[in-house]
Amino acid sequence: MSYHNQIRVRFAPSPTGYLHVGGLRTALYNYLFARKNNGTFVLRIEDTDQARYVKGATESLIDTLHWCGLVYDEGPGAGGSFGPYLQSERLDIYKTHVQLLIELKKAYYCFCTTERINELREQQKKSVQQTKYDKHCLKLSNSEIDIKLKTGIPYIVRLNVVENQTIIVEDAIRGRVEFDSNLMDDQVLLKSDGYPTYHLANVVDDHLMEISHVIRGEEWLPSTPKHIFLYDAFGWEKPIFAHLPLLLNPDKSKLSKRQGDVAVEDYRAKGYLKEALINFVALLGWNPGTEQELFYLNDLVEQFSLEEVNKAGAVFELDKLNWLNFEHLRKKPDIDVLKMLKVELHQSKYKDIHYDDDRLLKIIEAMRPRVSFMKDFLEKSPYFFEPPVEYDAGAKRKNWTTDTPSQLKKLSDKFQELKNTGKEDYESALHETAQSLNIGNGPLIHAVRLAVTGVSGGPGLFDILFILGKEEVVKRIQIAIDKIK
Repeated sequence: MSYHNQIRVRFAPSPTGYLHVGGLRTALYNYLFARKNNGTFVLRIEDTDQARYVKGATESLIDTLHWCGLVYDEGPGAGGSFGPYLQSERLDIYKTHVQLLIELKKAYYCFCTTERINELREQQKKSVQQTKYDKHCLKLSNSEIDIKLKTGIPYIVRLNVVENQTIIVEDAIRGRVEFDSNLMDDQVLLKSDGYPTYHLANVVDDHLMEISHVIRGEEWLPSTPKHIFLYDAFGWEKPIFAHLPLLLNPDKSKLSKRQGDVAVEDYRAKGYLKEALINFVALLGWNPGTEQELFYLNDLVEQFSLEEVNKAGAVFELDKLNWLNFEHLRKKPDIDVLKMLKVELHQSKYKDIHYDDDRLLKIIEAMRPRVSFMKDFLEKSPYFFEPPVEYDAGAKRKNWTTDTPSQLKKLSDKFQELKNTGKEDYESALHETAQSLNIGNGPLIHAVRLAVTGVSGGPGLFDILFILGKEEVVKRIQIAIDKIK
């Protein structure tokens, strides 16, 4: 029976820490492929490596996928008829299948000690041979095996790789890839603790869960011939393989944890929008063949195809991610940004101050062209939330003269007289004050900006004055006159 007419794909991470951006890309491409083809997206947790298991990693991983909008159809918490979806709950299944391979002479018990294996490797290295197992235990008779099993000698189970074979992988992205079985080791399938290795559990689960397409990172390509050996040993139909390009640093080295943030959780904590992150990760290896760069998840579902995934490594450019974050934030409706700004304020030192929505919306409108992250609203324009405690030294030298205090006092009195305080009212008052002082608008504009914000840049001055309100503006001007000497 062929199950390839029903698209079923899986994301199968190991709970060994945070979700790497490469893992997010694998999950995303599987999700997009499933949604585009009315298929099923499965989450399977490959937690058989007990030494590397990290407590809480599975929950964190599921939370991150949900935050990104990648909702799986089957898996932990979602149910499905192919469970359990945690490999640690499937150990009996693997043992049954290992037993079958031993009976078929496709796998064998290996009783060699760690010392013997290490010695063998050292000898092979000295004689410049490939380091691999020498099939020593394959030569054991049935009676020898029975005695060792009965006396409780620790063992592992190895795959019996047949020599002088060419294994062909037909990859949906890379095309035809050939491997020489003489270069392959007799892979361990079952460890001495009774847990399967990745290779066995992966193949057994992909078959039993009727996975039609295995879409995963390029680093798994060298393991694929071992997996094909297993499919053939069991007499099972193989899925379609698609190996995604490596993620690279700008210097073309492999993207790794040693070179900075690579966990999705890190980017989330830094305030990157999920829309920007998904957009960015989608373009790491896939290109729609158009000029379009800004995508939402539904756009990606519509346009994605494996045929447009590149073979070459994809360079991770932080500047591109930052630009996408800016663009996605710029396109968000005011009401969404307002909600996010309230969360940002609640988590900041301003959490006990009440701001009405109308004022916050004005701040959003003024700052939108200048922010890439929500935190920028607070970091780039703290003067909207508290008076300046110090004044930019360069701006003081440039824009504060001996005449400035008296000029600002006159402007402040003019502001105080205003009945209406729209942007244009502040502008008219400043223009009239400059005329009466027989100076241009510039000196007053620069000085009042420094007085009310403490800095020399930012949105339009009259927007700032309008948002702060007359009383606050007058108060800040007076403080600046008293403090700046």
